[in-house]
Amino acid sequence: MAEQPKSVDEYLNALDPAPRAELERIRALVTRLVPDAEETMSYAMPTLKYKGRALVYFTASKKHMSLYPSSWAIEELKDRLAPYKTTEHAVQFTLDNPLPDDLIEALVRNHVRDIDTDRQR
Repeated sequence: MAEQPKSVDEYLNALDPAPRAELERIRALVTRLVPDAEETMSYAMPTLKYKGRALVYFTASKKHMSLYPSSWAIEELKDRLAPYKTTEHAVQFTLDNPLPDDLIEALVRNHVRDIDTDRQR
């Protein structure tokens, strides 16, 4: 079994160029929106944390990529997420149908708001 990546850079560097570029775009956008977000690995996924809580996770698999904002953000923005496959916790997208910046921003800002108000499960 391959060793788990220990950093976001290590995770991204192991990807093919196209999905790596897409996840780096998301990483840069979230970091720009939340400059004090800290990078870590959690559940073997790149994670950006805000105020000690996971803000977003993002991953790449063979057939799609996923963004894990919060279930609350997904529920609140479900109409805008209709073109994408969603689960309770994840939004799946592809290189052919990437998440637009304004949608990522809405998901992130929604979760920041929930963290700032100390919303719990």
